[in-house]
Amino acid sequence: MTPPQRTRRELDEDDVRIRPGRGKSRPRTKDRPTHEQAAEGTVVAVDRGRSTCRVTDGAESRLVVAMKSRELGRRGIAVGDRVALVGDLAGTADSLARIVRVHPRTTVLRRTADDDDPVERVLVANADQLAVVTALADPEPRTRLIDRCLVAAYDAGLRPLLVVTKADLRPPDELLATYAALDVAHVVTRRGGSLNELLDRLRGRTTVLVGHSGVGKSTLVNALVPGTDRAIGAVNVVTGRGRHTSSSAVALELPGGAGWVVDTPGIRSFGLAHVLPARVVQAFPDLAAGTANCPRSCTHDEPECGLDAWVAEGHADAGRLDSLRRLLRTRELPEPD
Repeated sequence: MTPPQRTRRELDEDDVRIRPGRGKSRPRTKDRPTHEQAAEGTVVAVDRGRSTCRVTDGAESRLVVAMKSRELGRRGIAVGDRVALVGDLAGTADSLARIVRVHPRTTVLRRTADDDDPVERVLVANADQLAVVTALADPEPRTRLIDRCLVAAYDAGLRPLLVVTKADLRPPDELLATYAALDVAHVVTRRGGSLNELLDRLRGRTTVLVGHSGVGKSTLVNALVPGTDRAIGAVNVVTGRGRHTSSSAVALELPGGAGWVVDTPGIRSFGLAHVLPARVVQAFPDLAAGTANCPRSCTHDEPECGLDAWVAEGHADAGRLDSLRRLLRTRELPEPD
């Protein structure tokens, strides 16, 4: 038999259902787990919020896919980060671990979308060398883009390396002369030629490869790390530009554990809004001491700059100062086409 329905006026407080307030049944704690048994790994790729990490267990290593834990907050994960992981570390197709710690970075290579964009984007963490790959022809070398990459390297504390490709199409002398005063290490390669000199420069280091599309960067990676099968693009005969073939940065170990290379997507611009001139000058020890007499907030490219007197007194070479100022000037010039 259905009980008679009562009107709202006939109800009293005993008939009202009280719901407990949120959080009263189980108070939250501010203590976070220490994850002392977490495994150590290195991020080798990042794709849509998931990080592929190389985890070493004794003499064996495996790739583990992981997501960032909530306790890390908004902090981003970059290729090259050294992390601690918990959860399913089997490395099978359906396994998923959690990154619970990101160790302090020794270096950070950053760029901005353009020179007016204040948002920095981390390309690679914990690298120690930046290899700027440029072709001598097909496509033509873009010195202003090379300059910008060098500025980013000096700002990040990375050792710059100029890798010149396609020397079978044009002699490298003119391009190398542009950077002679900077003492930038360089390697010249040609199609079908030996890569032993380049391997010597990469050995024992973590090297980031950057360059615009079509310069032969993916070809080098495929030759340095056989079996990688990075996609290779052709150069457009009308625009002279290459086609983007790499969609994200990937860290690859050289054969025999000789070092690491990080292949990055082909770039057409390298924003430097985050770069401070003082950090770039510190990469030039012969000039840095001369900034002691510079006025406050000196751009090191103005009439009152103390570096002019420093060079005039014979403490540094004038060509070095001219080259440094050319690099610093790239921060103010529009991005190259």
